[in-house]
Amino acid sequence: MTRAQQVARERHPIKKAALLLGPGFITGAADDDPSGIGTYSVAGASLGLASLWTALITFPFMAAVQNICARLGQVSGCGLAGILKEHYPRWVLYPAVLLVVVANVVNVGADLGAIADATGIIVGTPIPWLVVPIAVALVAMQIFARYRFIERVFKYLTIALLAYVIDAVLVRPPLAETLRATVIPTISTDHAYIATLVAILGTTISPYLFFWQTSQEVEEERAAGRKTRGQRRGATRFELRIATIDVTIGMLVSNLVMYFIILATALTLNASGKTDISTGADAAQALRPLAGDLAGLIFAVGMIGTGLLAVPVLAGASAYAVSETFGWREGLDEDWRKARPFYGIVALATIVGLIIPFTGVKPIDALFFTSVLNGVAAPFLLVVIMLAARNTKVMGRQTIGRVLTVLGWTVTIAMFAALVGLAITSFGS
Repeated sequence: MTRAQQVARERHPIKKAALLLGPGFITGAADDDPSGIGTYSVAGASLGLASLWTALITFPFMAAVQNICARLGQVSGCGLAGILKEHYPRWVLYPAVLLVVVANVVNVGADLGAIADATGIIVGTPIPWLVVPIAVALVAMQIFARYRFIERVFKYLTIALLAYVIDAVLVRPPLAETLRATVIPTISTDHAYIATLVAILGTTISPYLFFWQTSQEVEEERAAGRKTRGQRRGATRFELRIATIDVTIGMLVSNLVMYFIILATALTLNASGKTDISTGADAAQALRPLAGDLAGLIFAVGMIGTGLLAVPVLAGASAYAVSETFGWREGLDEDWRKARPFYGIVALATIVGLIIPFTGVKPIDALFFTSVLNGVAAPFLLVVIMLAARNTKVMGRQTIGRVLTVLGWTVTIAMFAALVGLAITSFGS
């Protein structure tokens, strides 16, 4: 039975609401991983409230892009890499997959390091070796657990995002100043400001989320018994509506968390002159003397929860992309003996990422660089996604409508404009 059918049959309002939340909600929560937390913390600490408006303006664009990706997966019956392989040249496919895998591996490593750092804050002593059992446990869950169990675990982990809402309340933001920074964009041609803007766009509208969203929509259909591509092609209006609600709620939650992280770090770290932080956990540590021990601990707890969610999403997105590229059997519901290359990529991406915390590279530097890298790659990939979503060979009669088309092309142009601004200020500095 599909999730849409379950929603239609369920009469209990709370259970119906829980069923509505699926791949889109998980994707939105995974977007606020330690990479995102680190980037938003850097933005708040270095720029103060000047970047707060980005949380408001990126919401409709994030929702549009992920809705387009969800629709691609639902209607075409395969993931994004499979669509690229089937309908577009190899020089488009291979660089896109290579980029997402490299960026994801760096993210996995930095996220694991952030989990260990945050745990060290809670227990009071650094425990860097903790990344090893965490990585092993996450890989084991993906290999041996069924998709529905994994999805349920992911949903529970999203509760950690509430930590940042609580943190923002604890710092007692001035309402008038906060409202002004939210609705009136701050415009600057400073190189650091534009680089931060590109990093924010790169970590909110990120290529790995495109691959993950399309593949998870396919995974949902497989779990409902639609095993063949032919069975998965097309979607009913109700199925599309359920996915739209799911994705939109997920992106709204993601942007609210982004907003509260920028707000909390701007009103504490930036306001006290602590504009340079080395790790996401440093942000948690720095909050303690400024906003009380509770604020720092809550920030750290949120980082652990979102990291545990993000690591398997990043590794899984890489596995989906590579497996679809080479035609390997893939899916979190597949038996590991029948999909060894897929699970091999999951394990390899996690293990290679595991090395990064022990190299001495500052996690925040790696994460911020990855966010900028994603910001550079995303607009080019968005062009292909927009073309595919309007291509009748891919979507049949269910191509995206006018609203998603306008929003999708707007965010593509905006990301290109930010990229050009970064290039101009880089050469000019």
